[in-house]
Amino acid sequence: MSVAVLGAGAFGTALAVALSANGPVALWGRRIGWRGENPLLPGVILPGGVTATESLPDADILLVAIPAQATGAFLSDHAARLDGRALVSCAKGIDLATGRSPARMLAEACPAATVAVLTGPSFAADIARGLPTALTLACADAMAGHGLQHALSTPVLRLYRTTDVTGAELGGALKNVIAIAAGVAIGAGLGDSARAAIITRGFAEMTRFAAAKGADPETLTGLSGLGDLILTATSEQSRNFRYGLSLGRAEPFDPHVTVEGAATARAVAAIAARDGIEMPISTLIAGLAGGRVGVKQAVELLLARPLKEE
Repeated sequence: MSVAVLGAGAFGTALAVALSANGPVALWGRRIGWRGENPLLPGVILPGGVTATESLPDADILLVAIPAQATGAFLSDHAARLDGRALVSCAKGIDLATGRSPARMLAEACPAATVAVLTGPSFAADIARGLPTALTLACADAMAGHGLQHALSTPVLRLYRTTDVTGAELGGALKNVIAIAAGVAIGAGLGDSARAAIITRGFAEMTRFAAAKGADPETLTGLSGLGDLILTATSEQSRNFRYGLSLGRAEPFDPHVTVEGAATARAVAAIAARDGIEMPISTLIAGLAGGRVGVKQAVELLLARPLKEE
């Protein structure tokens, strides 16, 4: 089956490079102003098996590596061309305008398509350089998921299959919010012990929210939840963690860098308030990202929460 990646950012480019080990891959972007080397992935040269294009490809499998907050506009322009194919969502977030996940937006806009989610602990630079990476491939249609798993696995990109699309997708989205909180803790000088507490309690929030939305809590203990959280909450390669560091240090952050967790925090906080789901860390990150709460006040609010059993 032919494969194309839609979205020529760092992650989309990295996926195209990795998947070219299996055969030719088209890499689509609205405006690809580079040739050979994506400036977002310095030192990574596109292999001969990757064709960069500004024309939407007609491939059997389309990996949609468009940022979550840009997915709605992308579908407004291209949904008719995507319908009826296998669409693999690679975004990690929740749309702020609609409260929907990227996979749900794809499914609603393209009702005849097979929709799956590719998520898990990964940095674009690692994937592009051929470093071993394990990801989750979630597809409600088990047979289709099996086919996608084999089509998209490579000798160094190992995919684990699940039918729990909701759990896999929410794990990837919510961990970005907790990674910001972990960055705030380090940036504010609260120390590694505080970060460990935030990761632990944040994981409890992730599981609680996902279960309330119909996910299997066990899914969150895998690559798409806990695995991804560990990676992004402990490494400065993570844009969300770096954004949290900047918040904690009261330093400006590059506005051109996509930070999915900031918008996702606001979307999650709104959903949690509406549905009565307790999400204290996510709610505070929404306040910090929106400038409504300062770091000192956020820490005081967390420490003032009632004592209770774990």
